Amino acid sequence: MDSIFKRTPERKGLLLTIAGLTPLLLCLIFTFIDARQIVMRQQAVTAAMLLTQAEAISDQAWNMIGYLRKLSGKRCSDINEQLQQYASQFPYFRAIGLMQDGVVTCSSIYGGLRGDLSTMLLRPAPEPRKARWMLSLSGTFSVKDRPAVIYMRDLPNQFSSYAVVEGQYLLDFMHAVGKSHGYNISLQFGGGYAIDSGFTPTDRPSLLRSHTLTASSGRYPVVATIISPPADLALTWREGLMTYFPMAIIFSLLLMMVTNNWLKRKLSIHDQLRQALLRREFSVHYQPVYNIETGTFSGVEALMRWQLPNGNWARPDLFIGAAEEEEMIVPLTQHLLQTIAKEARSWQVPPGFHIAINIAGEHIQHPDFVADIRNFAAQVASHQPTITLELTERSLISDGDEVIQKLKTLRREGVRIAIDDFGTGHCSLSYLQTFPLDYLKIDRGFVNAIESAEEEAPVLDAIIMLSHKLKLSIVAEGVETAKQLAYLQARGVIFIQGYLYARPMNSEALMAWFQQEGQHPLSSSPRQQGET
Repeated sequence: MDSIFKRTPERKGLLLTIAGLTPLLLCLIFTFIDARQIVMRQQAVTAAMLLTQAEAISDQAWNMIGYLRKLSGKRCSDINEQLQQYASQFPYFRAIGLMQDGVVTCSSIYGGLRGDLSTMLLRPAPEPRKARWMLSLSGTFSVKDRPAVIYMRDLPNQFSSYAVVEGQYLLDFMHAVGKSHGYNISLQFGGGYAIDSGFTPTDRPSLLRSHTLTASSGRYPVVATIISPPADLALTWREGLMTYFPMAIIFSLLLMMVTNNWLKRKLSIHDQLRQALLRREFSVHYQPVYNIETGTFSGVEALMRWQLPNGNWARPDLFIGAAEEEEMIVPLTQHLLQTIAKEARSWQVPPGFHIAINIAGEHIQHPDFVADIRNFAAQVASHQPTITLELTERSLISDGDEVIQKLKTLRREGVRIAIDDFGTGHCSLSYLQTFPLDYLKIDRGFVNAIESAEEEAPVLDAIIMLSHKLKLSIVAEGVETAKQLAYLQARGVIFIQGYLYARPMNSEALMAWFQQEGQHPLSSSPRQQGET
């Protein structure tokens, strides 16, 4: 039995560790999630700023092309000066110009020097293309080492006008908005070259990975891509931890204190029960059962009692409930069986004497249950008793099929089965036919409803009638008055127990009482035996 308790300190330490770490881990997780959300929102704001700027530049480029359309078909010598004025007066432009049949006829940089579109773009022109199109480039003929964006309007008369935006403006803006977070930013116009700025992303595995956000303009074919570096997430996460981690530490300490107090209470009850078993503080008292038909003492119900070190007696309903919660009910019941077997050696009782024992549902489901009952039966076999197991309705509901098989096995070996406190649980009436039963024990609450022998207690009458129909014997608990006895006797109840007949008493007092009182019929006047 000691093996049940060896893991108690380790279990307490584990639970306290879990209680202490849970708020800290939750803080780490939630601040990490919050940091990612903050990073994503910051990326979204940056993307919106970039797209707004790209749209504004695109608006100016298309406005410029609108001016240039007025110059279509004119000689370059007539409009060259005007082109140069336009290019210098408006920001962002590297070059503006006119084309005819795919050949540059006049530009703000080279004047009338002719060249085809592919030469200017340093790449083939996109095909197919719309009448209005834009394209980001890694460079142009005039400036090969800096990116640019070209805006082109093709007219039906084979005349075209174009504007080339200097990419440095975009790079400067991208650098300005992404510098504080260390972003890698790229802008792509019309599916062309990705103009990028910032750090170079890597594919190295890491818990704090880069996060990529892609956003598109609703007005133009412009795509902005923002990649945040792991350091940005780490910094944001750290800021969140600095705010919330102190509170998490406080919650951790509070939770550990609450858990420790709860464990001390739980473990103290558990330990008290264990120590009480070791010190033999538990004893057995026996309440006699009276057979109305024979008018004699027919058996006892064995009741566990606990006398505390201070001499007081613990309430059975409290310590039995605590034993069930603390998984101590099986050792307690095993101790009960051992005590009864030891004390019964000195008994002088007739064959067939009933010994009723309360069995908890946890014990029935225990692997040693059948062996425990068989071992007890073997130890008291010399008296040829009738052993009755009193089960609660809750015991029958749990794992029904397994319980049925165990009870049938014991019943075939002469053990009798009773439902204790019938009517106070949640048992389906169909269980009375499903389970192998011999007795119903009527709870004292129904017996107390008997006011006089002439009046009726309808619920009690229904239980008694049901028992007779099912051919189950009845034991009435808590019989304290002659009126209750007469009422039950008139309705065919055979067995009673209660203060009218005898109070619970220890083994020595039971044998003395049996010799003096137990062999005589119960008189009609109440008897108030005291414990000895």
